[in-house]
Amino acid sequence: MDERKRESIVAYLRRRMAEFEIEPEDIATSIAADQERLQAVRFRDASGNTWDGKGVPPQWVVQAISAGQSLEHFAIDGASNRDPGKRTGADWRNDPFAGTRLATVSAESVGAA
Repeated sequence: MDERKRESIVAYLRRRMAEFEIEPEDIATSIAADQERLQAVRFRDASGNTWDGKGVPPQWVVQAISAGQSLEHFAIDGASNRDPGKRTGADWRNDPFAGTRLATVSAESVGAA
């Protein structure tokens, strides 16, 4: 990003913060709380619903378990040690099918039912 564009964005943010009486400390506190909340998450589903594993399980956990899914299926590996900016999920770097026909063929073209 060029310096002029960056300065323009910073000026805009400062004006908006002044308009809503937001102090930089308020933002720092909010970011710290968000990071703490994200580090506490132990379970996540495909829709982005999360649960820290404490207290009464939320409805999405109850429904998944009732449908036969295991709680471990939703576990986030190393939740307390993960980088808050990094997305969790599959590591495709070691995909054995990368670059092969299996990686590019859709289910419809194979005739899957």
